[in-house]
Amino acid sequence: MTLPADMNAIVIARPGGPEELELQRYPLPVCRDGEVLIRIAAAGVNGPDLAQRRGHYDPPPDASPLLGLEVAGEIAALGHGVSGWQVGDQAMALANGGGYAEYVAVPAGQILPVPDNWTLREAAALPETWFTVTQTLVMRAGLEPGMWVLVHGAAGGIGGAAIQIATILGARAIAVVSSPAKADYARRLGAMATIDHTSEDIVARALALTGGTGVDRVLDIIGGPMAERNIAASARGGHIVQVSTLDGASASISLRAIMAKQLTLSGSTLRPQTPATKAAIADRIRADLLSALSRPGFVKPAITSFPLEAAAEAHRAMEARSHVGKIVLETAFGAER
Repeated sequence: MTLPADMNAIVIARPGGPEELELQRYPLPVCRDGEVLIRIAAAGVNGPDLAQRRGHYDPPPDASPLLGLEVAGEIAALGHGVSGWQVGDQAMALANGGGYAEYVAVPAGQILPVPDNWTLREAAALPETWFTVTQTLVMRAGLEPGMWVLVHGAAGGIGGAAIQIATILGARAIAVVSSPAKADYARRLGAMATIDHTSEDIVARALALTGGTGVDRVLDIIGGPMAERNIAASARGGHIVQVSTLDGASASISLRAIMAKQLTLSGSTLRPQTPATKAAIADRIRADLLSALSRPGFVKPAITSFPLEAAAEAHRAMEARSHVGKIVLETAFGAER
């Protein structure tokens, strides 16, 4: 395959609003040892992309300065030492940046096969959220069958992934949403129950659903005052996983309540993790979760698609927090497929 010298990519002109995203010609990424070069069909839009655009989330050393942490497409080239993949294979991948473009280089340990009967646009909505939830809720918080899991932002990307992963592993998800339509969507994904935080008391409802014992695990993207309610809704020995702070990075909480309930509060960001850690997460997804995505009846996430050049519009839609499921950017290559 003859590769071009450059490509279309979305560049941050300067930190700020969505209007600072510009389509430019950009050099093709170098495919280093142990990496694969992916011709991108679609790239997912995620919260960290918005933070980086605003100037609040710098890329790690040696990572691409471009936005985009998850992609799906076709393998265009293989770096030295890569085995098990061939040029032309379809793949979805957790990127270290660079997804808002036509090509991206990704460590081979961070790519996964596209599930059967999934389009590349659909597959692009999976890696960042599924890697995040698998690392935090499954590998770190030790999610087990039968556990009650309180999921905030349940109709979004992270929340939807948490519901489906919990369901696959035999846990019981309680979805926190903001509308009847989002509640319906969360139930389709597998939630056992829903809580509308605009009209219901999250703590009282969670306790009622669990027979007064509280939830075993919490996955929170909200932060701020929600931290106190998460503690109140948790069962003894519970684990609260913080993966984002949409409503505030600071919270006033009772340390005595954490002690009395023997709770664990953990936080994590995915992008700075080492390639070895990300490869271990990919292995866990491949071993325990990936086959479920191809089962008859598995509900794929709702997708809202924008062309790559409309990245600013996609960011505005993400910031509005009214969409359901995932937002993806589609390249010209993806639109042809």
